[in-house]
Amino acid sequence: MEHGNLLFDAFIYLCAAVISVPIAKRLGLGSVLGYLVAGVLIGPFVLGFVGDQTDVMHFAEFGVVMMLFLVGLELKPSLLWKMRGPIVGTGGLQVLLSTAAITLFGMYLGLIWQQALAIGMVLALSSTAIVLQSLQEKGLMKTSAGQSAFAVLLFQDIAVIPMLAILPLLAVSSPELLVNSNSPHLGETGWVQGLIVVSVIAAIIFGGKYLMNPIFGFIAKSKLREIFTASALLLVIGVALAMQAIGLSPALGTFIAGVVLAESDFRHELESNIEPFKGLLLGLFFISVGAGINFALLFDDPLVIIGLTAALIVGKFLVLFILAKTNKLAKPDAWLFSVALAQGGEFAFVLFAFASTSGVLPTGLIGLLTLVVATSMLLTPLMLIANEKYISPRFATHKKPHRDADVIDEDNPIIVIGFGRFGQSVGRLLLANNISATVLDHDASQIEMVKKFGFKVYYGEGESAELLHSAGADTAKAIVVAVDDQESSLNIVHMVQKHFPHLKILVRAINRLHAVELHRLGVNDIERETMASGAELGAKALVALGWQSNIAYRKSRLFKKHDDKSVMELAAYDGDENEYISKANEAKRLLEETLKQDTHWPHEADEHAWEKPGKLK
Repeated sequence: MEHGNLLFDAFIYLCAAVISVPIAKRLGLGSVLGYLVAGVLIGPFVLGFVGDQTDVMHFAEFGVVMMLFLVGLELKPSLLWKMRGPIVGTGGLQVLLSTAAITLFGMYLGLIWQQALAIGMVLALSSTAIVLQSLQEKGLMKTSAGQSAFAVLLFQDIAVIPMLAILPLLAVSSPELLVNSNSPHLGETGWVQGLIVVSVIAAIIFGGKYLMNPIFGFIAKSKLREIFTASALLLVIGVALAMQAIGLSPALGTFIAGVVLAESDFRHELESNIEPFKGLLLGLFFISVGAGINFALLFDDPLVIIGLTAALIVGKFLVLFILAKTNKLAKPDAWLFSVALAQGGEFAFVLFAFASTSGVLPTGLIGLLTLVVATSMLLTPLMLIANEKYISPRFATHKKPHRDADVIDEDNPIIVIGFGRFGQSVGRLLLANNISATVLDHDASQIEMVKKFGFKVYYGEGESAELLHSAGADTAKAIVVAVDDQESSLNIVHMVQKHFPHLKILVRAINRLHAVELHRLGVNDIERETMASGAELGAKALVALGWQSNIAYRKSRLFKKHDDKSVMELAAYDGDENEYISKANEAKRLLEETLKQDTHWPHEADEHAWEKPGKLK
């Protein structure tokens, strides 16, 4: 269904994204799969709301360019230099081994070696857009698997450059096409072309290091946010065009620019201005991939398409898994690394088109392989979900070997369960006042760490009545539950109330709802882990705004007192959501009125008796 109306097409794309992506996120499928499914639905082979995606894809690919610019901003040159081993070593081996494996498979299927090699190079690449977006959403970029995947993807982007030079040499029908026709300079002799490439990259590095800071500083003084946004976009587009003009990857160029600007004073402003455009264009890119899947070709010969897609994914997975084990990645990381990169990549669309114009591959074969790449990209989010739900948990159960609880040889008046950042504060205060406490924790590494600082901590699960009995709970006076897991905290409270009803229970609450649940269990000595510190910092904020120190402190204490009281009252409304919300709003209104009417504490003779404004200690 072709409309030729830009606004109508934009409306269709936005509708598809707004409907599909939240549903996919709610179902735990991630935004990438939501965009891909949206594209499938509105594409020419399902509902037919949009037609050919070639022009849209060229525009949407700029989202990948922006993404790599933002990735570069997160990587200082020193950090990138430290990653040179994985980038060149792991990345280089992945491209070479994957190319070799796919080439041999192609020759086995009857292709001549030139065509098989061309296909091997193109399919060796993975999807930078899908992999990075998926890993970032799941918070996995900082893991060993995430860092290794990024190194491989970066090398793949670099490898596109020699691939563009090699593909015309493999031509079987038009051997005279030896250069990238998109570049006006690639017809030059090799040393001239090399000099041009080096000059452009050097100009990007020099400009980013020495020119952009004063330029952005001058623009920032205008205090017009839209001009700074325009300048950021101008920088990214300018670098992309410069790299494209010399026949190199625009994504690689903007990545270099991002790395150079990683130490800029305006790095955060650049990130915040580029991020929304990156998100929209990447979403458009994923929708375009989904809409470009040729279901007519899939239904004509489904077994061939499914077989080739499976062969691509399994083949690349095996290569990647071997590399992961060679690099001594742990099993969960090895699986994640291998699953994440086992698809074809977005550069395949560009390289296949170039292979067609260069006379390397026939049009029919390119259509088949493009569908295989798009299908593998569509399956990647599903494979990552399957890995997260069914594969990673298997290894997680073996990460921590079973360890018997320690033998406890103390009998103290108070027991502390959980010795993380919250429990340590409690324990240090008790120790400073010469009060001995029996401390338990179930994290062996945490125990080893705090022992270095002179603390005696026993290993064991606080939910065990037998362990608490051996810890002296029968004769102790109080127990502090400072664990950082809400369910575990409630289980410990239940167990203590059942087996040691004489103990005074004091509990760390993770959040407001946890505090409400504890009140419902009859626990009244509760401290929310961020409430007190938040109120203290709020008091300092009031002082910074010119309030007297004693007034700010009094307001913060009064706020905490009334909020704690409202939490206790809310515990009485179990299951009635409307009444719960009504009471919460009423408590909020009452608190505002109380703070407004408050003037001073009775014992304060002079409300200016503390320090001057801004001197709260």
